[in-house]
Amino acid sequence: MNVSVPKLFYSPQACSLAPHIALEEAGQAFEPCLVSLAAGAQRANEYLAINPKGRVPTLIDDGFVVTECPAVLLYIARRYPDAKLWPDDPREEARCAEWLAWCSSGLHEAFAHMRRPERYAHSAHAKQEVSEQGRASTRQVWEQVERKLAASPFEWAAGEHYSVADASLFTFWIWGRADKLKYDMPTDFPCWTQHALQMGKRAAVRRALKREGIELP
Repeated sequence: MNVSVPKLFYSPQACSLAPHIALEEAGQAFEPCLVSLAAGAQRANEYLAINPKGRVPTLIDDGFVVTECPAVLLYIARRYPDAKLWPDDPREEARCAEWLAWCSSGLHEAFAHMRRPERYAHSAHAKQEVSEQGRASTRQVWEQVERKLAASPFEWAAGEHYSVADASLFTFWIWGRADKLKYDMPTDFPCWTQHALQMGKRAAVRRALKREGIELP
């Protein structure tokens, strides 16, 4: 009897890195399915039939389809409770949910305005203005993350314990050092960088980064 394993549709260095890490942390078999955003594979009919939004990540588990990064992360954490990727303490749980929401609606959206201004404007001048404002907003929100981490007495984002919030936050640290932003993360964001270095020590993180061809912090 064949037992189906979850399928994660991801693209290297996209926000799907977070659920990629979470599945590795869960220690359960899964099938990584590459969707190259750079090649426009997210717009292929075959993929749109799975996720009409044309975005990653998408997770399919025994026919159940989940999209949107916070929802995928929550599903993985609840699907594999032994991995303890979702906090039990109500305050840590709220903090974890807060980070996931902020990463999705704050960090990602600010970056998208800089990275993909064509989503928000038509003329060349308008797109330039959106991109420039997006770059400024991205810097501001990255600095907010640094201040929040600096003010926390805990090693991990949600509190004393590692959670899917850490995988999400780590993804945006990767974006910060990448070609579009080119931040000097160790100098300008030392607390966030310390968090990234701790992430880089985890075997699950290393496996996900290796599969996606991403350098360790």
